[in-house]
Amino acid sequence: MSNIYINSIKQISAQQPLTDEWFENPVYHSEPYVRAIEPDYKQFFTPNVARRLGKILKRALLVSRQAMQESGVENPDAIITSTGLGCIENTEIFLDKMVREGEELLNPTYFMQSTHNTVGSLIAIDAKCKSYNTTYAHKGISFECALQDAFLQMTNKARLVPVKTALVGAHDEMTFVYFNLLKKAGYLDRLNQTFGSETAVAMMLSTEKSETTLCEIETVEKMYCRNMVSKHALHLPSEIDYVMIGTNGKPENDQIYFENCAKLFPNIPLLRYKHIFGEGYTVSALGVYAAALCLKNGKIPDFLRCDTQDATSSNHKPQSPKRILCYNHSEGANHTFITLFRRC
Repeated sequence: MSNIYINSIKQISAQQPLTDEWFENPVYHSEPYVRAIEPDYKQFFTPNVARRLGKILKRALLVSRQAMQESGVENPDAIITSTGLGCIENTEIFLDKMVREGEELLNPTYFMQSTHNTVGSLIAIDAKCKSYNTTYAHKGISFECALQDAFLQMTNKARLVPVKTALVGAHDEMTFVYFNLLKKAGYLDRLNQTFGSETAVAMMLSTEKSETTLCEIETVEKMYCRNMVSKHALHLPSEIDYVMIGTNGKPENDQIYFENCAKLFPNIPLLRYKHIFGEGYTVSALGVYAAALCLKNGKIPDFLRCDTQDATSSNHKPQSPKRILCYNHSEGANHTFITLFRRC
């Protein structure tokens, strides 16, 4: 089986965009609804291009370009995109105009850029990539489905045309209208719950290690039904230093993490990420990004720890981690496990 490496990751989120500055100086938000911190697009797009693209498309295109540029890959063998909502803002604009203007004189641009696979198509056209291209829209495990597809494509020796590089993306918007719908449904904006936010992540995977490599992806597994999640059903490494989980302050969500981790990974310290990146359908990609950066830098920032014990406590793992497991669940039904590893 080929080794799969993450050679570059770029993000636009609730933290400073296109940089890893948050690892030392995170931005904290107290509002229940936070949109992504946008970079200065004038530095990257001409005015006519920027004007034609919605926010999610500009973000996706920019992080993808940056990830490819940093890894030195101009034309990946596969582009695999994940999204929970697709271009929801363009969808809202089109539907609003259709109602207000009586279905007359509608701008077709918003309609054409409202589908889920618009993001992956735009990236492929920009990179002039005619290879494997697909989009996954499976709510809270969309990113894991995309990553697993890339993992399988790159480890499949039976393919006539091998996939050696894959650009995997996770892109979602959180509009004010949709936030209010989630708020009314009780999904967001509860007491002590993390804020709703947006995601734009692009990571370049390769079967070859490079100078920019963050870490290696060892396993990507999915399980359905909480009762099926057990060590016997999973094929995970025995030595795990930390487990990155998606706690968000919602008791129903967090209890599942704590119960399963106590059963599957006893005495292994837990890490979190949603308190600085927010909540959204594909925010788990930012959890993988955070774990990969911890492995690359060889340390765990205290603000990522779930516990409040002192870092010198004997109950803690050493600061320099080698293997981090990223565990995510979607509404308690679908559970995913991604193991990241960095050799000394």
